[in-house]
Amino acid sequence: MSILSSKKFQKYFVPGIVFQSCVIAGGYGTGRELIEYFMGYGPLGGMLGMAIISLLTWSIVCGVSFAFARRFKAYDYKNFMKKLMGPGWIVFEIAYIIFILIVLAVVSASAGSILHELFGLNKWFGIIGMSTAVFLLVMNGSEMIEKVLSLWSFVLYGVYILFLVLVISRYSSVIGQNFASVPVTGNWVFGGFQYAFYNLAIIIAVLYTIRHCDTEKEAFSSGLIAGLIGILPGIFLFIAMAGFYPTIIDQELPVDYILTQMNMPWLRYMFQIVLFGTLIETGSGLIYSITDRIAEGYKSKGKEVPKWSTPVISVVLLVITTFISSYGLINLIAKGYGTLAWIFFFVYVIPIMTLGVYKLMKKA
Repeated sequence: MSILSSKKFQKYFVPGIVFQSCVIAGGYGTGRELIEYFMGYGPLGGMLGMAIISLLTWSIVCGVSFAFARRFKAYDYKNFMKKLMGPGWIVFEIAYIIFILIVLAVVSASAGSILHELFGLNKWFGIIGMSTAVFLLVMNGSEMIEKVLSLWSFVLYGVYILFLVLVISRYSSVIGQNFASVPVTGNWVFGGFQYAFYNLAIIIAVLYTIRHCDTEKEAFSSGLIAGLIGILPGIFLFIAMAGFYPTIIDQELPVDYILTQMNMPWLRYMFQIVLFGTLIETGSGLIYSITDRIAEGYKSKGKEVPKWSTPVISVVLLVITTFISSYGLINLIAKGYGTLAWIFFFVYVIPIMTLGVYKLMKKA
């Protein structure tokens, strides 16, 4: 029996792997997100915000959310939010759809930028290529998505660790000096929470994986692990970025800037190809959460799911976000994510950590 099909792996690690796969493109794939929400506080301040505030927030909220989903057997976001907020679930749905559109736009913009930087291709090649791959993956359903995301996550972790080792081998003294000498500025706690909040909407895209858990305790444990799995590649990347402070702050694609400075073409191609794959992961995971929610709606009414629903919804979302992506990567991350952080604090974090905990304790 392979590790991917083992029951323990599916219970405790698949939710975290899918969470990380959906987070990465909108969370730290290009490195621009880490600049926006952490590096402004200095290398040490940013690391404190990420490794303490964001990590703990992700783990705790994931744990409670997964346990809630398992308790009420709510594995799509409509049923989940109805159990949590009653009629107020519609407020979350509006915010969630806006979130998906913005993240998919970031994914599209990133895909276009990557192929342009690597091969000099028009950005539309990257956007169309990524969209096609996402469409094909979504059409193959949840089991295929879980397997592909799990396998690619092993590849991603391997490449990120190799990247960090190579950067440290060359720039360890600069990294150490920047962490030690650059003063902590501003409120890094605020940055850590803001980054954590906008990414927490991803939890809703992961709910279908909680079907593997048999108890609330298993689901809660998988949530704690998910926070760690989700944040670790970002921490690896942030450490590497500290070696290029403060120049890196002005780069649209900080990761590509580092790879270019290292003058190791093979690593640059390897890393960016893996990153392109993670963009496909994120896009497919988010779109599947929408198509699955619609399918569950039909099933709950005893109706057959129309065969056209998944392809049509996927194409519509991809087309809309392709046009939004023209707004530009930096603007989308700085303005779009910043606003979403506080929207999801009110429509998700507060409800799950108050009503959610109360309902879990009450039914216990």
